[in-house]
Amino acid sequence: MPLLGYQKEFAALVEFFIKRQTVRATRKRPFKAGDRLYHYSGLRTKQCRKLLETDCISVADILIDKKGDVYIDGRCMFESMKESFAFADGFRPLGEAWARMLEFVKMNHGLPFKGQLIKW
Repeated sequence: MPLLGYQKEFAALVEFFIKRQTVRATRKRPFKAGDRLYHYSGLRTKQCRKLLETDCISVADILIDKKGDVYIDGRCMFESMKESFAFADGFRPLGEAWARMLEFVKMNHGLPFKGQLIKW
């Protein structure tokens, strides 16, 4: 049962289908297309709340290197695409989304980061 937990700032975006992708560190059992995904906010707290259930439509390997270059399934993302990519992942506001996402990844996982891009 693939469970995905979200911080408060992303919960409404997930619940109302505005955020339809997430980047996660690769788990022992990696996500795969077709998985039933269970989205929650406040996991392991009294405020735990189920946001929704969805089906995973695609999964890709993602690498963010120390320079901030992004590789999805081995292909380098154009610089011009990073802002819209981060915005789709829930980082706001547009114009600052990529910088915020990169800082979030650095603080929570470090660089280089290897994981999965999961879409529903």
